[in-house]
Amino acid sequence: MTFDLEYNSGRTTLIIPEYGRHIQKLVNHCIELEEKEERNKMAKAIIHVMGNLQPHLRDVPDFKHKLWDQLHIMADFKLDVDSPYETPSKEELTEKPTKLDYPKSASKYRFYGNNIQTMIDVALTWEDGDMKEALIFTIANHMKKCYLNWNKDTVEDGVILDHLYDLSDGKLDIRNTEESLSESKNLLRKRNNQGHHKNNTKTKSNNNNKYRKK
Repeated sequence: MTFDLEYNSGRTTLIIPEYGRHIQKLVNHCIELEEKEERNKMAKAIIHVMGNLQPHLRDVPDFKHKLWDQLHIMADFKLDVDSPYETPSKEELTEKPTKLDYPKSASKYRFYGNNIQTMIDVALTWEDGDMKEALIFTIANHMKKCYLNWNKDTVEDGVILDHLYDLSDGKLDIRNTEESLSESKNLLRKRNNQGHHKNNTKTKSNNNNKYRKK
């Protein structure tokens, strides 16, 4: 007594494995039908079964359109039927996507973040005057705070002003100013106060939950 066993290693590779081999066999049979009317009827039946096998796709926009596209893909674009949607092309499917550029960061001073560069770009568009000068010092103080958050507990103002000059391509130059930036201890105090406030809020929340349980 012999058995003619069929192993997956000897079968053709499924184009869309999520639908299984039985659906693929139905698609292959649909391609071989001679009458177009019969192909149309069977194609609609296959679409109905595919929809039942992928219920999560019902929330996807153009649900039916996606199923018809998948049907043509499983048929290797050889299925001649009256589809309610435009038949996708094989070239469109195999076309390589356009290359995405890496997001631009704040040069080598990444610890400042991208928002600093955006603020600098905005400052460059302002007309010279007290408002622009105030904005530049605000940016410098924020840069100093970012530097302290990610690097050290102290930093010289000259270092921050040099970085500002570099990031603005030499267009924002306050390196010779007589005014000083905010002191490091004040910026660190703000950071510590924010953390302390979060801890207090979390403690109060835990205490309230404790009382509720009682």
